[in-house]
Amino acid sequence: MNSGNSQDFLFDHIKEMLQEDISMVDIISEVLHISSDSAYRRIRGETPLVLEEAKVLCDHFQISLDRLLGIKSGYTLFRTERIDNQNFTFEKYLNNILGHLNQLNGFLHKEIIYLSKDLPFFHNFSNEQLFAFHYYFWMKSILRHPDFENKQFSPNCLTPEIKKIGSELIHTYNKIPSTEIWNTECINSIIFQVEAYREAGFFNAEKDIMLIYEALESTITHLKNQAEAGCKYLPEGNPDLNKNNFKFFYNRMTLGDNTIMGITDHFKMVFLNYDVMNYMTTRDVKFCEDVYSDLQGRMRRSTLISNSGEKQRNIFFNILLHKIEDRKKSLLI
Repeated sequence: MNSGNSQDFLFDHIKEMLQEDISMVDIISEVLHISSDSAYRRIRGETPLVLEEAKVLCDHFQISLDRLLGIKSGYTLFRTERIDNQNFTFEKYLNNILGHLNQLNGFLHKEIIYLSKDLPFFHNFSNEQLFAFHYYFWMKSILRHPDFENKQFSPNCLTPEIKKIGSELIHTYNKIPSTEIWNTECINSIIFQVEAYREAGFFNAEKDIMLIYEALESTITHLKNQAEAGCKYLPEGNPDLNKNNFKFFYNRMTLGDNTIMGITDHFKMVFLNYDVMNYMTTRDVKFCEDVYSDLQGRMRRSTLISNSGEKQRNIFFNILLHKIEDRKKSLLI
């Protein structure tokens, strides 16, 4: 691939990734810190991109330089989103995820495929008490935030700002057509977390533990209702507003790591979760197509239990609800 074709390919690829209401000239001039006229000349190929400019654009738009130059290296470029207590706060972390959702939602044709080994991230925000526990767990055990080192769990631990972002996340997620692939182990991790904190004495009272299990039970029951309706909506919402935007698959095999794929009519994007909360993203075409193919294969080996499949749907959700009921009974002994 010669330099001219490489430059054309880069800008064609960037154009495909942008929402229709975003000016490519404006964003190129902003990213490269050049004038609009200079951006025009580079887009038209009148001014060649220097290597550093190409690298800056590739980094910003998550495009592999190897692919741009036609090099078959076997490597895939990822962007990491790693949270810490100094430079990347929990609010910024949630806002970054909200930014990704808003970007997907800005396209006419969009979809999310979520392969989950845990309770899918976005469902935490449909129930305030469940969100409160996970926020406490994330801050105390994952981020080891000093403010939570000696802090007991409180159902009122969410700040107004955190609650606001959480509400925006679940509202936006519910607008995007989605496919979720679950198995019966997906709620094991939160049960283990609650029981570990119970043994460690991080709860002021057992009624707070019961509150979390009731919140989890309510969330799973609502998920069952969404699967039956084939659409995503809030517990107090109207299922008729988002008809046919939710597919739910039951996979009997172990699912592996959490994998999220965002799909638009212009690009595919993969999010890979690691270290509980951190994640990596890529729009590398070959990698995304490989993951998309794998996810399609996983769906073919799963049972669709949304809209139809009432018997299998009842079996699946009853298994989850029985697990929660067993933990609730243990609190009464």
